[in-house]
This record gives sequence, structure tokens and C-alpha cells, in this order.
Amino acid sequence: MKIRVQVKLKSKKEGVEAPSEALNQDEPYIVRVAAPPVDGKANKRIIELLAKHFGVAKSQVSLVAGGKSKLKTFKIDEL
Repeated sequence: MKIRVQVKLKSKKEGVEAPSEALNQDEPYIVRVAAPPVDGKANKRIIELLAKHFGVAKSQVSLVAGGKSKLKTFKIDEL
């Protein structure tokens, strides 16, 4: 499954916020991270948060597009 994510950097509270409507594919998930966008630290933290949110291993979450953008696409491999 592929999901779009909008990143909120340097947040005091980290977490994943699902779109208001599960059927609306255009609306991205919102992920808040405290990590700065330096050396891929924010992307690594986003992967950790998404893995926890979807109940999968970190190795099952991969960044597909938007490595340096606030709007990213991730692929989540399901069992």
C-alpha cells in the first residue's frame, strides 16, 4: 500500500494523524516529528512512527518519493 505523508518538522509532540476520511486518497497523513531535517534523521524518524502506527516492522516501510520535500510518498508492505 502507498500513502502520502505531509511532514511537520520540529514538533514538540510526535505522532501520526490519519486523514479525516479513510476513503479519501487525496488527503495525506500528517506526521509530526521532533527530529531536524539533517542527514536523513527526520525521514528515519518518520519511518519509525509509521511502522508503529501501522503495526509493521521498520523494514516494511520505505520512502518512495519526496526525500527532501515536506510532502512524501511511502510504501508499506503488509503481511
